[in-house]
Amino acid sequence: MDGRPSAKGINSKEEEVSFDFSDSEEVQSTLSITVVGASGDLAKKKIFPALFALYYEDCLPENFMIFGYARSKLTDEELRNMISGTLTCRIDKRENCEDKMEQFLKRCFYHSGQYNSEENFAELDMKLKEKEGGKLSNRLFYLSIPPNIFVDVVRCASLKASSANGWTRVIVEKPFGRDSESSAELTRSLKQYLTEDQIFRIDHYLGKELVENLSVLRFSNLVFEPLWSRNYIRNVQLIFSEDFGTEGRGGYFDHYGIIRDIMQNHLLQILALFAMETPVSLDAEDIRNEKVKVLRSMRPLQLEDVIVGQYKGHSKGGKTYQGYTDDTTVPNNSLTPTFAAAALFINNARWDGVPFLMKAGKALHTKRAEIRVQFRHVPGNLFKRNFGTDLDKATNELVLRVQPDEAIYLKINNKVPGLGMRLDRSDLNLLYRARYPREIPDAYERLLLDAIAGERRLFIRSDELDAAWSLFTPLLKDLEDKKIAPELYPYGSRGPVGAHYLAAKYNVRWGDLSGEES
Repeated sequence: MDGRPSAKGINSKEEEVSFDFSDSEEVQSTLSITVVGASGDLAKKKIFPALFALYYEDCLPENFMIFGYARSKLTDEELRNMISGTLTCRIDKRENCEDKMEQFLKRCFYHSGQYNSEENFAELDMKLKEKEGGKLSNRLFYLSIPPNIFVDVVRCASLKASSANGWTRVIVEKPFGRDSESSAELTRSLKQYLTEDQIFRIDHYLGKELVENLSVLRFSNLVFEPLWSRNYIRNVQLIFSEDFGTEGRGGYFDHYGIIRDIMQNHLLQILALFAMETPVSLDAEDIRNEKVKVLRSMRPLQLEDVIVGQYKGHSKGGKTYQGYTDDTTVPNNSLTPTFAAAALFINNARWDGVPFLMKAGKALHTKRAEIRVQFRHVPGNLFKRNFGTDLDKATNELVLRVQPDEAIYLKINNKVPGLGMRLDRSDLNLLYRARYPREIPDAYERLLLDAIAGERRLFIRSDELDAAWSLFTPLLKDLEDKKIAPELYPYGSRGPVGAHYLAAKYNVRWGDLSGEES
């Protein structure tokens, strides 16, 4: 074994022991969830609230506890006070809310320690064992920490705080490296202490309701599945925009940029789900196998297929907005893109020649994430011929709005009521807040529940990660080696003009430019 700790050191019973959510008296097991980096923003704003939501909905097992672990010196009570203000109940389920919060907080504990200290993790292990009371114990570690300390924490948890008689799993937050080389090194290092089945690489976009619905929409509706190919679809657009800048967090962002932060993970994962072939089953490995096939069929990005931008200061409505480099945490000469648009292609029989256009940016005119599918023109369009209907208006478009105000709508051509023949573009609209009045669970709730249950289909496998980085690494290297200057665009605008030229190069018009608010 060349002197290294075994990959099974953290737990060798991953496949033998599964968590039983029932109240069986035969197997009384406990679930211990340790949030590493408990004093950080992600833990306070997302992870603890998601865990409380699962508890409120009775989705957690009867015997569970939560430990916060960080370097900050806090007591159990101080942790509870810190997170209590972030806990909320569903709008449609307010009854017994305060009682539930009180019960949940009583199950929250804290341990202060260094991230690279085996001794501190041994102390955590003693506290966990004390709370577990000798029962079968399953342990989940959520690494809400910077990636440079992932391996230290996993090493210490493996050697000193893994479960002795149940499973141990680790959720790892992005970023998973900066390129192919660093990602491969991170995976290699983690696998000194973990098996692949124990690593849950989380991309919270995969837990969003509309992304989850992609496969249902396509594979269970006959009206869509036959159309899902180059024969009927002329382009697919994956759009992510934020209406705010780095807001004082530019130091972190400047190290990664918009391509690594959004495109290489969130948007590429959605693309793979959208374009994959029908999996053999809904089993996690069957789905992930199909996603990997899509990623391996794509041609690596070239400079000529990408536009990068960076927002600059702008005055609007009597208010002045700072540019990216005006952020005191960002170097004055930074070339880090805050906007990118790219054209990607899948070299297989289903999608040959169909441009998949990605666009992601900060400090744009709106906050939105959506998938837009533009269908081909109607052959020999009767109304185009006789009434001169605008070509774009003769094209159907399917839109899946991931956020905000989740919706699915299909743009169709329709006759305007009246004596004349005039066409109008109308929407067949499924607005989630109208059709499903209950509050939609947060993505972290779904992903945490899946990790507890050992369901891996919404988590990223190592070969998926390798294939994703292989697409973007040559581009990122070119951008940095050639010091490509990003095109400047005003804060609050629609982004760089270059993005429109890129789309036009493939005879595409961005679908989010109409200003619609369906």
